[in-house]
Amino acid sequence: MKRVTGIGGIFFSAKDPVALRAWYRKHLGIDVQEWGGTAFRWTDEQNKPIAGTTVWSLGDGSYFAPGKASW
Repeated sequence: MKRVTGIGGIFFSAKDPVALRAWYRKHLGIDVQEWGGTAFRWTDEQNKPIAGTTVWSLGDGSYFAPGKASW
């Protein structure tokens, strides 16, 4: 079976990123760092670590301004 070998990052924009980061930390156990996101380490089919990470980050959208795309 073919599989994705990596995604560079997932970036969310929120009206209140601080509150949403806290929600993800509390309800999903995501270890949100001081910079506003986390880096998920990749694993293979047996859950053994392999090289690579995917960044997950929540911000206020200003980093991507003036873009207004919904996705």
